[in-house]
Formats: sequence, C-alpha cells, structure tokens
Amino acid sequence: MENKKTGNPLIGIFDSGVGGLSVLRQIRAQLPSYPVIYLADQAHVPYGQRPLEEVRQFSISITRFLLEQGARLIVVACNTASAAALKHLRETFTEIPFVGMEPAVKPAAEQTHSGIVGVLATPATFQGALYASVVERFARGVTILQDTCPGLVSEIEKGNLQGEETRAILTRALHPMLARGADTIVMGCTHYPFVIPLIEEIIHAYAGHPVRVIDPAPAVARQVGRVLAAYGLTSDGENTASPRFLTSGDRRTFKHMLRLLMNDTEAARVEQVRWGNQQLILEKP
Repeated sequence: MENKKTGNPLIGIFDSGVGGLSVLRQIRAQLPSYPVIYLADQAHVPYGQRPLEEVRQFSISITRFLLEQGARLIVVACNTASAAALKHLRETFTEIPFVGMEPAVKPAAEQTHSGIVGVLATPATFQGALYASVVERFARGVTILQDTCPGLVSEIEKGNLQGEETRAILTRALHPMLARGADTIVMGCTHYPFVIPLIEEIIHAYAGHPVRVIDPAPAVARQVGRVLAAYGLTSDGENTASPRFLTSGDRRTFKHMLRLLMNDTEAARVEQVRWGNQQLILEKP
C-alpha cells in the first residue's frame, strides 16, 4: 500500500519510546518527500532491561502492525530491538526491507587517535550477537570501554535532558572512560543523542584532550535512502505530510515529548494503540 495522496512509499519506524525520534528527524531532513509512521511502544519502555526473546516478540507484532498501516520499509530505530530481532525480522518478512541500528564502532575505530573508544548502550545491546560481530570485525587493536548507563533511558523518557540524575548517570559513565584516554564516545542507544549537549558539557569540564561524540542517526538515514533506491521505492518528491505518530503509552506524555524533542511537531496528533493477545490494536479517535 502507498500513501494515497502522493503515491510515495511509506516508511515505518519504531522504538520502545522517544529514542527513535533521533533517527526520524534525520530521515525527515534527508528524505523529506517520504511519508513516515512512527510507533513508540511506551507500554514496554525501556526495552534494554528486557529479555531478548521478549523484545523479539514485541518487534514482530509491531512490524506486522506497521505493514498493515501500509509501511513499505521498516526502520528498527532501537539498538536493543535491532540486537534482539533484526535478523529474525528479515527472515520472517522476506519481502520487506529493514534498516536497523548497530553501535557505530566501525567509524569510531577508524577515527580514534588514542585507540580507546567508549560505547554507551543498553545491556541487551551489549549482549546481542550483532554488537559482538561489529566489535570483532572492526575494532581489532582498539580498546572498547562499555557502560550501560542504568536509568538513562527512563530519564530521557521523562524529558529530563539536563537534570541532576541524568548528569549523575552520564558522569559515572564518562569519567572512567575519559580517565583511561578515550577520545571517541559512541551513542549505542537511539535515546542518547538527545543528551549529547550534556555529554559534551561533561566531557569539556573533565577531559584534557579532544573527544568526538558519534551519533549514528545521520548514517542510518543515508542507509534508508540507499535501501529505498535498491528496492525501487522511489519518491515523486511532492509529499509534505507530517509524520503520523502512535504510542502504546500515554498520548499526552508523548505529545509533550514531541514538543520538547522535535521543533516541527507542535501540532502533531498522537494516535493510541494498545496491546491485546500479543497484538497491537489501533483505538478509534
């Protein structure tokens, strides 16, 4: 199914919460003519603390729902869901292209001068085979320092981007990395780019050397463009529709976060979905 007004292929994006908005804003910047549907599974946020099999089941049901809504390409805008489910999704929905997330270890390993890279990600991401494969392939000879930043996703979901608890979580994660000479820090969770200003502030106050912070979202958006082209999902260049937003959590809270995190969505309407029998159901307005 295509967008009825323009015929442009619909891009489906999902995350456990607001983190995937960091990817959506890059897709909108680079591919403005494509309509987008974004689903936040806030009934289950955060994914990072959950068993991989549970996250895999959520991802399968969400993908089915987005395909029912007409999506032609699915962006798994969540590192945890990508680690848990991306391979399985591609094997299950063989006719649909997927773009997922992986920690940007490769560019970090290429850019580091000290040979020490810090990665901030959720426990599930670090446990996944995808992360292990990326480190094995691209980070030989580089020291990788890891931190799960416990509680950070929850603080970002509350809109606490500069608060005392958020600062404390990031300080505990970053100071040991910087003390060991890390000169590159990778955002291994789509929520974390929203606190890059605070991360840079903490780094500037502590480090005696330049430190690069890598947000993978722009590269993911470029990959979406390449995959769309490879599958012949071209745009006529005329779409001006606003993204369609849905949440399985509280609509008012999500709408507030859209205003906080996305400057161009103040008038966005948020639709409600709910879980029933392990399936997503769209509620009537």
